[in-house]
Formats: sequence, C-alpha cells, structure tokens
Amino acid sequence: MMLGTTLFRSTTARFVLLAFVLQFLVTGGVLVFVQEASQRALAAEQREAVGELRDELTAAWRGSGDEGLRQLIRARLEITHGAVAVILYAGPDGTPIAGNLDAWPTVIPPGTRWRTIDLYRVGSERPERMGVTAVSLPDGKRLLAGHVIESSLRLVRVNEEAGLGALVAALALTLLGALVIGRVLSSRIEAITQTAGAVGDGALAARVPVGGSGDAFDRLGLSINAMLERIEGLVSQLRMITDGLAHDLRSPVTRMKVLIERAAAETQDDNALAALERVAQEADTLLRMLSTALQISRAEAGIGRDRFSEIEVATLLEDLVEIYGPLAEDNGFVLDASSPPGLHATLHREFISQALGNLIENALKYAQGGSSIALSAREDGSQIILTVADDGPGIPPERRAEALRRFGRLDPSRHLAGSGLGLSLVEAAARLHGGDIRLGDNAPGLRVDLWISGSSHM
Repeated sequence: MMLGTTLFRSTTARFVLLAFVLQFLVTGGVLVFVQEASQRALAAEQREAVGELRDELTAAWRGSGDEGLRQLIRARLEITHGAVAVILYAGPDGTPIAGNLDAWPTVIPPGTRWRTIDLYRVGSERPERMGVTAVSLPDGKRLLAGHVIESSLRLVRVNEEAGLGALVAALALTLLGALVIGRVLSSRIEAITQTAGAVGDGALAARVPVGGSGDAFDRLGLSINAMLERIEGLVSQLRMITDGLAHDLRSPVTRMKVLIERAAAETQDDNALAALERVAQEADTLLRMLSTALQISRAEAGIGRDRFSEIEVATLLEDLVEIYGPLAEDNGFVLDASSPPGLHATLHREFISQALGNLIENALKYAQGGSSIALSAREDGSQIILTVADDGPGIPPERRAEALRRFGRLDPSRHLAGSGLGLSLVEAAARLHGGDIRLGDNAPGLRVDLWISGSSHM
C-alpha cells in the first residue's frame, strides 16, 4: 500500500503512466478505426455485389421474361460453380422454380433489402452464413439474390485476431517506450539531485553534468551551475573573512590575556585581582570560541580528510571514558561505554574525540538531576552511529533545531558559561565524515546520535 502510494506520488511515475495511457489510446484508437473501417468497407462491398446481382436478375426478367431469367440463373450458377452466389426464383407461394436453394426462407419476406442468415444450399451438408436481399416481381413471383459470406467472416475474424495481436504488441511497445522515456527523465533528474545532495553535504564544487544538447535539461543545468558558482564564490569569501577574522583576533586576545596575567601578578588589590580573573576567564572563553569557529570552518571546507585513519571504535570510547570519567564522578555522574567488538572505522580521531568530548561536557553541564552518561556505538549498514545519552531533563522536540543552530543557546542555559558552538562543532565533524547529527529522546534525557560513514569489521 505504501509502495503504491509512493509510486503514485512520484512525478516521474505519473508522467510514465500518462505517456503510456496516451500512446495506448492513440494506438488502440487507430487499430480499432482501421478494423471498423475494414469491416464497413467489406460489408458495403458485399451489399453492392448482392445488389448488382439482384438488379441483373430483375433486368433479365423484365427483358426476357421467365425463361430469360431461368437461363441467366443457370449461367450465373455455372460461372461461379456455386461458390458464392445464392439465387432462388420462386412462385408466389415460395415454391422453388430455379436456383440453388431448396425452399424459400420463411424469415425472408419479399422486399427485404439486406439480411444475413444461415441457410443450406442445394448439395451442401452444413448451413452457411449468407447475405441476401429479396424482391417481389410484378407477376407475384419472388426473387432472392445473395452471396455466401463465410470467407468474409473468416477474414473479419482474422482481422480481429490480427488487431488484437497488434494491440498487445502495441501495449508492450508503448509500455517499453514510456519506461524508456521515464528512465531518461529520471537519469537527468537524478544527476541534478545528486549534485544538490553533494552541495548540501558541503561539496560546493559539484556541478550538474551538461550534455551540450541545448534542451531544457541543459538550460536548467547551466542555470543551476551558474547559481552554484555564485554560491561557492560567496561562501568562499565568507569563509575567508571568517577564518581571517578569527585568526587575526586570536593574536590580540592572546596578548590581552598575557597583559591580564602580568597585571594580576603585579597587583596586590584583592578586588582588582578578582576583576582581572574574571576578565581572564572571558578572554579564555573568547579564545575557545575563535578556535572552535576556525575548526568548524575548516571542517566545512573539507580540511582534515588527509588525517583520516582506521581505528577501533571500542578503544576510542574507552579512552574517552578514561579522560572524562573522573570529571563525571566529580559532577555526580557515572560515565560508561559500550561497543561491538571488532568494529573499526576510518575517521579523524582527534576531531571525533573532541566532538564526543563536547557532548559529554554538555551532558555534565545541562543534564542536572541525572546520574549517568552512556557512550555507545552501533552499526547501521555502511554507517556507524556514535551515541552520547544522558538521563537529565533533555531538550523538547520543538526546540532541538534551535539547539543545533550556530551560537544557538536555549534560554535556561544562558546563565552557564558557553559559546553555543558545541553542537555546531559536532555537526561539522559529522559532515566531514559524510554523516550528520540527530537529537532524540532517551526517555528520560537527551540522546545525541553522531552518524558517520565508513564502518568495517576485523
């Protein structure tokens, strides 16, 4: 049911169905028209032939009387050898006088213009389908003229069978043509979709392939490529400005911190020392923000992939527990880790460690009231999911997107120290590894899943 609904909602599938229906209707309509036209033409030809025979016999009676009509009947039956001609010259009561029928058909009154009927001819062992017409002569006698149309009916059946076969073949060819058209359209659209996906993953240099045909898809591709070039240029300029600004600010902030430390060492005033310590803390916070912003910018630019290496995931998590375990205990939490044995991944160890460390620090800072923080890893196809889960208050579903926004901080956390870049750094790390970050409900608490590509077992 779900598959059928998905296919029906697919624009390509609807287009293929529409093309198939239209082509089938056109082909079927042409075949039906040809068949009907052939049958009408054949029926008209039969009526015309029977009408000519009737007129010829009637003219013979008028010109030569009874004897002349008999002679013409014998001559016509001898010429055709009784193959198709049906003639009966009968008296007023229907008694046969000449012809190749034994009796006048009771269902054919004189004056019948055209009728098809099954009758026995003289010497025939089975009835035959005939098309006949009947007239009443001025002296009261009757004249019936007709043709056997068995062969015409066989031809009609052959035409119907041929039309049905052609319709089936047309159905198959039409479906094949519609599928080919849909496949061509899907491949062109898929190329655009893949380019958009690559750009969404940070590969701003990706472009839509252009075949040079100049069709609508080529024009669309050229327009998208021009837009992507513009976006790439603007993003590159923004990154250069951001990187340059962050890099340039680090030096004066560092000098300011050195001056604060010197001033703190030289002063004896307790109030001044307290003020200088607060300023030093703010300087440290600013330096961390600048360093984090630089890391995020470099990760988004793809810098760092040359430092990927294959590591054992369980060892990575155990190292994090060893580093952050004492800090967790000091804050009243139990930090543990679990991972399938033999699970390996190709990743930037330092960057992933820092991202997971940020998540642990966030849990220690914001999961007040909780008692445990769990690190875990699991495999999902070709991806590994690294999870940090706590049992604190968590984040409401409607505010999780806000928490992922750069410099985004939820209101209850604004009184705590921080820059709002922690989750942004985690997201940048995930994107560098071809994945993403997802916030979920740990029931209770927050679960943060870090999806990365490139899993393997050894």
